Amino acid sequence: METITVRRRLEAARDDLDRSIAVLRGERPVSSADSPQDDADVGTSLSEADRAEAVLASATAQRTEVVDALQRIQDGSYGKCADCGKPIPEGRLEARPEASRCVACQSKRDRMRR
Repeated sequence: METITVRRRLEAARDDLDRSIAVLRGERPVSSADSPQDDADVGTSLSEADRAEAVLASATAQRTEVVDALQRIQDGSYGKCADCGKPIPEGRLEARPEASRCVACQSKRDRMRR
């Protein structure tokens, strides 16, 4: 895969994530001090707030991965596994252009997190 193509995909993904993050930050639920609510409404607001926070955290983490991938393109390390140094298979990079690890190293990392 050509780095120009990858760079464009990553830049588009970063821009999309920036827009999504801006929207999510603008959609914070109104606090209970601002409007009277019954107990059911409070519970719904809390779950919506929790869901919005989780989506925001996920989008922010994904944006970091995309920006890091753009940096790897810049410094010439794109496509090499951050752990073992071997080339990341092109199919993986096509599916996840922000990937910094080969499948084996990413699987190992995911198991260690659990």
